[in-house]
Amino acid sequence: MQFLDDSLLPENQQPLVIQVAPYGPEFLPGDSDDIPVTMAEQVQKAVDCYNAGATVLHVHCREADGKGSKRLSMFNEMLDRLRTAVPKMVLQVGGSISFAPEGEGVEAKWLNDDTRHMLAELTPKPDQVTIAINTNQMNICELLTADDVAGTSLADPVFQAAYSEMTIPSGPSFVAEHLKRLQANGIQPHFMLGDVGQLESVERLIRRGVYTGPLVLNWVAIGGGADGPNPRNVMEFINRCPENAVLTVESLMRHVLPLNTMAIAMGLHVRVGIEDNLWGRKGERMTSVQQVEQMARISRELYREVATGEQARQIYQIGTQYKSADETLARLGYAPNRRAGERGERGEPLRRVA
Repeated sequence: MQFLDDSLLPENQQPLVIQVAPYGPEFLPGDSDDIPVTMAEQVQKAVDCYNAGATVLHVHCREADGKGSKRLSMFNEMLDRLRTAVPKMVLQVGGSISFAPEGEGVEAKWLNDDTRHMLAELTPKPDQVTIAINTNQMNICELLTADDVAGTSLADPVFQAAYSEMTIPSGPSFVAEHLKRLQANGIQPHFMLGDVGQLESVERLIRRGVYTGPLVLNWVAIGGGADGPNPRNVMEFINRCPENAVLTVESLMRHVLPLNTMAIAMGLHVRVGIEDNLWGRKGERMTSVQQVEQMARISRELYREVATGEQARQIYQIGTQYKSADETLARLGYAPNRRAGERGERGEPLRRVA
């Protein structure tokens, strides 16, 4: 991505797309007053976040007992209700389905590959399913302080140990098959990337024709196997993104606000919600709706427009697929694949010298 002399002027920036993750599958209902449990409460939370300015909803579900749901039928019901309640929101299903601990918190893990592939068969289909790239550590506790988890189940050493040891199973065969199934069913993959190495893996998938579509992604700065919330990290990631990527900044707890403020100023997009952050000022809880309202307020203070549902769909290019690797590279702003006999950075043809 490039920054021109006028790139920081709001009239030259896309409207701000606010993603919200209000369901917090890693937390239990007693951890916060802002965790919706019943299906009606979960749907109402989406409505409230949309009314506050969020246009992308990161979807997880809970069973009636408050535990994270792993039943596809529950997700089908949720999506059906959401399509009616918030028809203009981009519905983005979390690709892990849910990684809430089982039983007494002795394990925290993503579901197996076969189950996750079934996300391509959800009915009604979501607009997006998130996908991580490369099997990797996902220690969501590495950056957490005692203040961050105060009053929540993550303060329990047993739960914290489980989440500290969690890994993302996302090897090459899973990724290739999952992308194939999502694209075949018209569902856009939303890439959740923790560092430049994962972005490079996505570029290789594009160059090989495994993925042919818009590059819509989050930079996930949560540490523990991903980048930490360091501005130097985000700038390097921005520098490595192709010109036409759609980039959202995502982080953890009270790092969310300063990083998102930078993202708004630079013309990028933001993610908020209790899945990522419970706090406003130190020691003061902040709901998902309040976090959305804060992002909308900051954006408007910078004179940057907040996206409508229709604008978010246009920015994300929901429903768009390309015909080939060559077209995808061109549309995204990557250099073309090298042809046989070409040399140089731009693939200039090798000419015979007389």
